[in-house]
Amino acid sequence: MKNFSKINIFFGWGLFAIALITYTSTVEPTTSFWDSGEFISSAYKLQIPHAPGAPLYLLVGRMFSYLSFGDSGQVAFWVNMVSVVSSALTIMFLHWIIIMLGRKLFNIKKEDETRPQFFLLTLGGAVGALAYTFSDSFWFSAVEAEVYAFSSFLTALVVWAILKWDLISDDAKAKKWLIFIAYLIGLSIGVHPLNILAVPSVCLVYYFKKYKTSSRGIIYTLAISGGLIVLLMFGLRLGLVGMAKHTEIFSVNSLGLPFGAGAIFFSLLLIGALLYGILYSIKKQKVILNTALLGVAYLLIGFGSYGVIVIRSNFNPPMDPNNPENLPNFIAYLNMEQYGTRPLLHGPDFTADIIGHKDLRPAYTKGDEKYETPYNKFEYIYDPARTSILPRIYSQQDPHKQAYRDWLGLKEGEKPTFADNLKFLFTYQLGHMYWRYFLWNFSGRESDIEGAGWLAAWDGDKTLPNKLASNKGRNNYLMLPLLLGLLGFLFNVRRDFRSFSVIGILFLVTGVILVLYLNSPPVEPRERDYIYVGSYFAFAIWIGFGAMTLAYYLQKWLKRPQWSWPLATALSLAIPGIMLVENWDDHDRSGRYYSVDFAINTLQSCPPNAILFTGGDNDTYPLWYAQEVEGIRRDVRVVVGTYFTADWNIEQMTRPSYDSEPLPFSFEKDDFKRGVNDYVYARLNPKFDSGIDLKQYLKLVKDEHPALVQKTADGDRFTLTPSKKLRLAVNKQAIMEKGIIPAGKMNYLQDSMEFIVKGNGFHKGDLMQLDLITHNNWERPICYTFTATMNSGLDFGDYLIQQGQTFRLLPIKNPNPQDDFIDIDTMYTNLMEKFQWRGLDDNSVYYSDYYQGQLRTPRNNFNSLAEVLLEAGDHKRAEEVLNESLSVIPDDTIPYDITTARTVGLLLELGDKEKATNIAATLMERADEELTYYLDNKVPAATMPIRENLFIMNHLTRAFRSHQMEKPAARFEAVFLKFIRRIEAG
Repeated sequence: MKNFSKINIFFGWGLFAIALITYTSTVEPTTSFWDSGEFISSAYKLQIPHAPGAPLYLLVGRMFSYLSFGDSGQVAFWVNMVSVVSSALTIMFLHWIIIMLGRKLFNIKKEDETRPQFFLLTLGGAVGALAYTFSDSFWFSAVEAEVYAFSSFLTALVVWAILKWDLISDDAKAKKWLIFIAYLIGLSIGVHPLNILAVPSVCLVYYFKKYKTSSRGIIYTLAISGGLIVLLMFGLRLGLVGMAKHTEIFSVNSLGLPFGAGAIFFSLLLIGALLYGILYSIKKQKVILNTALLGVAYLLIGFGSYGVIVIRSNFNPPMDPNNPENLPNFIAYLNMEQYGTRPLLHGPDFTADIIGHKDLRPAYTKGDEKYETPYNKFEYIYDPARTSILPRIYSQQDPHKQAYRDWLGLKEGEKPTFADNLKFLFTYQLGHMYWRYFLWNFSGRESDIEGAGWLAAWDGDKTLPNKLASNKGRNNYLMLPLLLGLLGFLFNVRRDFRSFSVIGILFLVTGVILVLYLNSPPVEPRERDYIYVGSYFAFAIWIGFGAMTLAYYLQKWLKRPQWSWPLATALSLAIPGIMLVENWDDHDRSGRYYSVDFAINTLQSCPPNAILFTGGDNDTYPLWYAQEVEGIRRDVRVVVGTYFTADWNIEQMTRPSYDSEPLPFSFEKDDFKRGVNDYVYARLNPKFDSGIDLKQYLKLVKDEHPALVQKTADGDRFTLTPSKKLRLAVNKQAIMEKGIIPAGKMNYLQDSMEFIVKGNGFHKGDLMQLDLITHNNWERPICYTFTATMNSGLDFGDYLIQQGQTFRLLPIKNPNPQDDFIDIDTMYTNLMEKFQWRGLDDNSVYYSDYYQGQLRTPRNNFNSLAEVLLEAGDHKRAEEVLNESLSVIPDDTIPYDITTARTVGLLLELGDKEKATNIAATLMERADEELTYYLDNKVPAATMPIRENLFIMNHLTRAFRSHQMEKPAARFEAVFLKFIRRIEAG
């Protein structure tokens, strides 16, 4: 058919426009929770994100940020648009990929298409591309600043490029495409290593074109492609850089050359070897060698984007994790050493005892004149009786151990078998962590609640509680995308084994095989469906084939294009249409600002020039965004507790940052470098049961007193504490003169503070925190988020007073640790005057279950403040606080939750019985509905939703009874007891 190529290009760009409009309409206007805040901040100022980095993404994000034209409030939107544009481009290339593979499926030659064949190809390409456009996981990544959308685009581009190469008969032109593919793979590593998983499909296309097909040939090709993946993942990223590192260390340590000389020499040697090889191949007319060497050269050019990481790290930006400014640090950054390792082929189960350890290679760090080896890296040796091949239940963390037992049905003390190992693989890692996600995208999803299952077509008629029925994340596609994809899958198997192999290996490698490689632990901080979008991409090709198959048989059976074509179009396009309608409301992030307001409110909770300790991604990354991009409260120094155990992070805290001065440590670099004071073991001495003086203890540790700092014959160093109680003397007169004690709290001022070691010791970060507290002399406020106090190895909660969304450390002690300890005036000012709540009163804005969960904290903060105001007899302000809470976080946007039961009791204290009764009735009705559903569906009684609803019922019953409102109390109690009896009856 004439002009097919032009029409095909037009359709591709049309689908790009549809995707672009869809994603632009639903993109988040600012940063979201999780990694987006970090990526936006890193891209805006070319700083360093967490390992293993994404330098190409940063460069592109930086260019997009210029479109904000100096408006810092628009930077996040434009960096989010990197994902929007990348995703739309992915859809365009997916359409063209389906067209090219569809030609093979139906043996259609280019520029020789009939009208029915044109219709067949175009319909399949459009339906497959649109199904992927509106799929749950891909849409999720398309509207926020993350690397997965950009990564998907580069994967699509690689697959499209190898299919274009397959169509070219001129070897000279085809060679250019292979080199282009090598360059793309090199570039893609600078976004996310997942792109390497397209290599097996690329190799199969190459094999099918160049060689006669055989089973042995396919096996060899897949084996070679597996070797290439290993070579790219470990040879290029780690092996080549590792060789450069060893050359650098030898040059500096053995030859006495300046830092960087070895790296330069290795780079010149590598470039020289490549140039020599390329010139040799040209001279000797060795085409394959020439193509391979040029491919390697362009691969390295693409990988060269990582130079951004090293260059920018040398400028010591505020965000500089792992400090990858030299080769030893850089390779540790690439290798993600801070995250530890997971056993893949052989390892222990979670009950294995550690029976020893073996030293590995030295850990090098840059010293003043040469590279030093403060310690050797090591790995534990486990009881061989508790090790096996393919270890899946390996984690020794206590929460993980219990989760393994729950999944496997093991009792405490019961040892797992290899069968349990396989059971966890198939039920959790494959079933829960892959197939559930797969079916979310092509069958349906129960809700956006963490751990939600998938929906089948027959699940639509269930009677549901309002929480699930009205959940915008409940999407039912009637299994139609799945069935259409399976139709395309079966037709592909029967008609064209070659294209099936190419698609199938992409599907398996980016799905099931990736699951085996990741070896997920039993507890994840959030759903991980976005990791597997590569396999959903492959299945979308089969959906396109399914549409072609449907059209093919309708043409064959009806034999009248005027009937078959419209019918095939309507039936096929209805499927992505259903996905669009179902998914729009829970993927529309427009109008959502709470992640940034949360960060602003946290920073505003801190006094001027404060030091703020945070404990996790979501109380850190949004704060970084607020400071780095929007310039909010740069006087506050954010210290990430999980990073603060590392010497590079502590050293960063010794430098000024924006309006924040260096932290006042007494410890110097030699006291906190790697291998020194990494962990403090509690080796208790009965003489010090009553505690030891903290200031003196820190001085003795700094002086390496032999009673506290011990070294073994093999060079290992141990730091000890003889007591679990570390006391810090307080100069009460100096404290009073500083005026830092909140009003009404002077009676709680202490002569000394006592820091308690929680377990058998504490990490370097806790030791540095004690040093900071001791030598800060109460000059700068020290504050904590809630998660920071939970993750600490020290207990000092009695000395924390809440001032908003943070807690300030002061030498005053909570007289009753079970009660809230609040700086009333400061917290009132923060909550009522300083805090922002944009969009929370707009019920058209989508707030996922996770966002709703994040709003429990401010609701609880309002409750806590109102309670202490009531205790102080300040009923007027207590009423204002509760009304503000109900106003800024209303039920029709953020439904009432477990914290609202407490609100009801406080309203009763105020005498507002009508409002309390109305809210209580709503809570009880919902709890009744949800508990009925959960128990009817045999949900275990120990699960959180059941426990929370029972708590709500019981709390409301007690609250009304305590205020002599017996009638509603009796009604609530009757409902509560009804469910207790059901649970007891089993």
